[in-house]
Amino acid sequence: MPEPAQTAPEGLTATQLIDQCKDFLEKNYYAELLERVRKGDQFLSIDFQVLSSYDPSISDTLLDHPEEVLKALELAVKEFDLPKELTRFTIRVRNLPQSAYIMIRNVRAQHLGKFILTEGVVRQKSDVRPQVTTAKFECPSCGNTLSVLQLDTHFKEPTRCSCGRKGKFRLISKELVDFQGIVLEEVPEQLEGGEQAKRMNVLLRNDLVSPMTEKRTNPGSRLKITGQIKEVPIILRTGGQSTKFDLLIEANNVEPIEEDFMDLIITPEELLDIKKLSEDPKIYERMVASVAPSIYGHDKIKEALVLQLLGGCRKIRDDGVINRGDMHILLLGDPGAAKSQMLKRMAHVAPKARYVTGRGASGAGLTATVVKDEFLQGWSLEAGALVLANKGLCCIDELDKMSKEDSWSMHEALEQQTVSISKANIQATLHAETTVLAAANPKLGRFDPYDVIANQINLPVTLINRFDLIFPIKDLPDPAKDERMASFILKLHQTNAQASEIPTKMIRKYVAYAKQKIHPKLTDQAIEELKEYYIKMRSSGSQDKGHKSIAISARQLEGLVRLSEASAKLRLSDKVLKKDARKAIELMDYCLRQIALDEETGAIDIDRIGAEIPASQRNRIILIKELLTELERSIGKTIPLEDLTKAAHDKGIAEAEVEEIIQKLKRSGDVFEPRRGFISKI
Repeated sequence: MPEPAQTAPEGLTATQLIDQCKDFLEKNYYAELLERVRKGDQFLSIDFQVLSSYDPSISDTLLDHPEEVLKALELAVKEFDLPKELTRFTIRVRNLPQSAYIMIRNVRAQHLGKFILTEGVVRQKSDVRPQVTTAKFECPSCGNTLSVLQLDTHFKEPTRCSCGRKGKFRLISKELVDFQGIVLEEVPEQLEGGEQAKRMNVLLRNDLVSPMTEKRTNPGSRLKITGQIKEVPIILRTGGQSTKFDLLIEANNVEPIEEDFMDLIITPEELLDIKKLSEDPKIYERMVASVAPSIYGHDKIKEALVLQLLGGCRKIRDDGVINRGDMHILLLGDPGAAKSQMLKRMAHVAPKARYVTGRGASGAGLTATVVKDEFLQGWSLEAGALVLANKGLCCIDELDKMSKEDSWSMHEALEQQTVSISKANIQATLHAETTVLAAANPKLGRFDPYDVIANQINLPVTLINRFDLIFPIKDLPDPAKDERMASFILKLHQTNAQASEIPTKMIRKYVAYAKQKIHPKLTDQAIEELKEYYIKMRSSGSQDKGHKSIAISARQLEGLVRLSEASAKLRLSDKVLKKDARKAIELMDYCLRQIALDEETGAIDIDRIGAEIPASQRNRIILIKELLTELERSIGKTIPLEDLTKAAHDKGIAEAEVEEIIQKLKRSGDVFEPRRGFISKI
């Protein structure tokens, strides 16, 4: 049995150190150790504070010379009379003191070989591959077996045997462990000014790369890493070794910091509080009041944000079609209407959230990109904000300031909830089950009260279509409202806090429980209510010269289902009732009346936001085309413009409108002007 080096604490010999470690484990972790062995696990997690209270000298040595103490603890485990033969047992240490915490940017040469604690976000990750730790060789001359520890990056063979033979030894066996490399980047909150986030390579071995822990180390996860800092030699192109060394952390323990709603652990006491809160008849009002207490008004938007946090139910059909459960909301409003504040607040409430700004985000930064990588060799995939916020919330501010090409990259992520990438030699489909909350300004920076809201949305139609709810926020002067708002804001500055009815931590746990355990199903009454509204809206589209405008489409119906399911989740009910459907209809109707109302006809026209041309205008274009065909039959190929204007006037279309439509048809290549005052169809 190999013994650790003789630099044990306070003059202790290696044997005494092992005995002390055995005594420590027997007193504090014997039952847990037996349980681990029974389950077949190859590791035991110990608390640094417990070790420190048992013997401070051992805990101090652990920080300065981790290899010796960890080896002594592992050898101490083997001295127990355990039911299973343990070939390799690892001791993991958690809860290191604050003095051992070092930021990635502050790692220096003096920390080499020390045991430290650091945190960061996983940016890249290599595949899991086996690595040799020990190799056994046989001497062909005398049959002697030689064991060589493989600690370097190069595979080592024995130099000579005791019988005097040099070289050409036969490899009998080798011991392999799972090995994986990850790249850890500093947490954005730690950066100051214009600093760039620093990165550190981390090595994971054995159970740290098991399928269960692999999920926790996916790109985008925030981790606390306990480990030892080691230097790596840099080999020059000439084959020689550089005087500079690279740094890496050999991980001993990995703890995820930021979990999504599905990973949050709820204690039995918290479960009782959640159940008690769900029985409150005013749970809806209380949640709405607590979601953003420091923002005045906007009750309808706050209602939608509560439902967005809960989300609908993701359904995978038998034919493989997936219906998303996440709701996307767009806040479109005047400057200073607290849009960004709402986004920041929601990013704080949701456990796994990303906040990005349209101007500073590219399509690759939102979805994914392929980068050439030195540490992991070759090409590697780097995930963007929508993928990093998988099963969480992505808040995108200033959506209108993004370039059109970049915003197009979001289409697949919003509807199919995947990000497909095909670059270099990488073809991959990444999951992006992300809820998106976006904010944008109108075309001219502020809403024009004399123009239709739909004309002032400066976003691609295909992108707008994917948002379930769109809220316009107008900032209009109103003496009574302005006074209340001023009092609220100034009071907030004076007292510095607005008490939330339900604490943020409780909201988080409540939403986590609802998302984990509650999967409501639609009842017949709810289906009837939604169906009735849908049919009523479809038939209420305005009849314009024989062409109906479409008030609502199947996309909005799916949005209604998601809203209804979220409303049922809020009550922790597994049934979507009629009142949930009504709540969903109320929110959807509010948004549609604000955005898609056709002023001319007084009916809702979804094409105002869902298409380039509203239905009423499209119908007039169709009518002009019909008149052109009729006149072509009676007059001939070349039609005088005044004849068309006269015919259109009889149908109720003004001369100015005819001119505008003719210009549009010219641009689209449907008609041309052979000579002044005449037009012909192409």
